[in-house]
Amino acid sequence: MRFRQILLLLLLALAIGAFVALDLGRFLSFEQLKASQASFAQLHAEQPLAVAVVYFLVYVLATALSFPGATIITLAGGAVFGLWQGLLIVSFASTVGATLAFLASRFLLRDWVEARFGQRLADIHLGVDREGGFYLFTLRLIPVVPFFLINLLMGLTRMKVWTYYWVSQIGMLAGTAVYVNAGTQLAQLDSVKGILSPALLGSFVLLGLFPLVARRIVAAVQKRKVYARWADQRPQTFDRNLIVIGGGAGGLVSAYIAAAVKAKVTLIEAHKMGGDCLNYGCVPSKALIKSAKLAHQMRHASSYGLSDAAPSFSFKAVMQRVHDVIKAIEPHDSIERYTGLGVEVLQGYGKLVNPWTVEVALNDGTTQRLTARSIVIAAGARPFVPPLPGLDDVGYVTSDTLWDEFAKLDEVPKRLVVLGGGPIGCELAQSFARLGSHVTQVEMGARIMVREDAEVSELAKAALEADGVKVLTGHKALRCELRPSPVTASAAKESMDRHASLAMTDKGFAMTSEGVASTFEKCLIVEHNGQEQVIPFDQLLCAVGRVARLQGYGLEDLGIPTHRTVETNEYLQTIYPNIYAAGDVAGPFQFTHTAAHQAWYAAVNALFGEWKLFKADYSVIPWATFIDPEVARVGLNEQEAKEKNIAYEVTKYNIDDLDRAIADSEAQGFVKVLTVPGKDKILGVTIVGAHAADLLAEYVLAMKHGLGLNKILGTIHTYPTMAEANKYAAGEWKRTHAPQRLLAWVKKYHDFKRGA
Repeated sequence: MRFRQILLLLLLALAIGAFVALDLGRFLSFEQLKASQASFAQLHAEQPLAVAVVYFLVYVLATALSFPGATIITLAGGAVFGLWQGLLIVSFASTVGATLAFLASRFLLRDWVEARFGQRLADIHLGVDREGGFYLFTLRLIPVVPFFLINLLMGLTRMKVWTYYWVSQIGMLAGTAVYVNAGTQLAQLDSVKGILSPALLGSFVLLGLFPLVARRIVAAVQKRKVYARWADQRPQTFDRNLIVIGGGAGGLVSAYIAAAVKAKVTLIEAHKMGGDCLNYGCVPSKALIKSAKLAHQMRHASSYGLSDAAPSFSFKAVMQRVHDVIKAIEPHDSIERYTGLGVEVLQGYGKLVNPWTVEVALNDGTTQRLTARSIVIAAGARPFVPPLPGLDDVGYVTSDTLWDEFAKLDEVPKRLVVLGGGPIGCELAQSFARLGSHVTQVEMGARIMVREDAEVSELAKAALEADGVKVLTGHKALRCELRPSPVTASAAKESMDRHASLAMTDKGFAMTSEGVASTFEKCLIVEHNGQEQVIPFDQLLCAVGRVARLQGYGLEDLGIPTHRTVETNEYLQTIYPNIYAAGDVAGPFQFTHTAAHQAWYAAVNALFGEWKLFKADYSVIPWATFIDPEVARVGLNEQEAKEKNIAYEVTKYNIDDLDRAIADSEAQGFVKVLTVPGKDKILGVTIVGAHAADLLAEYVLAMKHGLGLNKILGTIHTYPTMAEANKYAAGEWKRTHAPQRLLAWVKKYHDFKRGA
């Protein structure tokens, strides 16, 4: 703790000690006030300015130090100065004192509280940033709530000092006026309880409720204002209870919930049901990863006591299996299934015409208009294609298009460049390398998988490089070019024959007089440490991130704000309370499971929001990157904890010591758990290893329901399984927090029992 903080603490301690030692509280009793009323009045008559100044300073000091007796001092103000002068002095003195207490709390306690409860305070800070002034005003209107407690607690938040001052000034005015006025009638009071009659307390409570009622009124006025331009277009009746735009994870779950509660719901999807996850993302990539892993295991069969073997396979068959897997899962998300559940499914493009009307351009060329009380936008996201000069000339694929484009290839791409070092880029780079491609992965940042801890990034890089991926970090893609590359005539003809079926129109050949042909080779030009480098390739995969689909849905026509995503509040409402957004189009996470999670809130709020609105909960969000070994995480990792200045302890268990991992030749990786210092409360978990995403589920459950490491340690885990790693990690924490002093006495007890 800094010297100034220690000094201030000592001064406060001395002031409180003096107050107690000198029994100054006796001057702050109701009886003492009544007995001294005449003396105070006479002194004020003789020296009005001096008395006012001294009174002001005493009030400020008492409030700043949170001394008891503020009520008595306020009554004295009314008794000595009268209503209006007393109200003026007390109002400013109480606010100045409260602000000083607020600042003292912030100076002395906030850093300490932030260090220990930073994650828990994050949501409070967000709430204070949005509506802190409103809630402070409400609390100030109810004198039943101890004002000194408000001062101390608010000091721990990020509320601006000026906001705290003026809201307190206005909020305490009504209560101050009541007490000052009571002080003017001091002679008629028998005790302080005479002021706090049930009727008066009830009035204060009603006064405190007034802002809440006023807020509802303001919300209604704002709602009417935002709908004003559409007032003449509001339908008298509605065709549907809910319209959902988008048939991905968010849209499917929203429609499912609506149908389950017997609402009339229409789901609009222009392309493929199941959205990106089924058709372009989670499902096909995991199918490819499995095939690639099997090829890898065949090459390293000696790890299992078998003979290493070069896998012989048809790349077309591998890609066909990917599409077969998609087809096998398609029925889960099909039109037939959702129709059977009670959802009307329309195939076409939905566009908002007004806050209640959606125009659907059906795939058969017709148009249909539908109205609904509520609308959920779940349009998803698409791969971001960087504006690289020459990119269109050389051609490229994305994580969406590669499944169809690569299915046309007879062979795995010989030279593949992967742009991007995020989860998608890493998964696909490793998979194609295991299938035989010469893969170069280009990442502009200093490391791949930048959202993970540095040690995780390094381990991921090492894993990719072990499979043959050339990982280039700190390399910025500048442009793409077609560069001449001389080859022999026979090689040129062979190359042309080989690529003819692939429509490789960007490969041109020109014969020279020497019988040599010139080919145009695809190249990526990158910059590293100020030097340009040339990377030739056959295929280029853009995997530099995904962006929300925001165009074509009428958002701009309705004035719905968008930045990188559709802007929503904590209830997933847009500026129109009946229009919601969920999934990738809403952010902040781009995971299938978070899209489904948000869809519940969007659907329930859309259907029942007039009774109760639920805030979307992002407190425990898991995610995983399915490279080998897998990387899975929930909650904080070390780099986030440091960025947020959250105190933590690290417990780490290395999986290379786990029996099942050794038996499976998967003995690599670790379980790393962040906990509150000195406690078993889990702040976050990172797991690297085989089946990491599956192992993470136990920690997700524990964090969601407030279970600590002691509970995990006390749970029986089947032997031998990978899940034991979670128990052993908890055991590592327990060992480091063993009660050493107690164990020393226990040792003495056992020594005594042996007669030693």
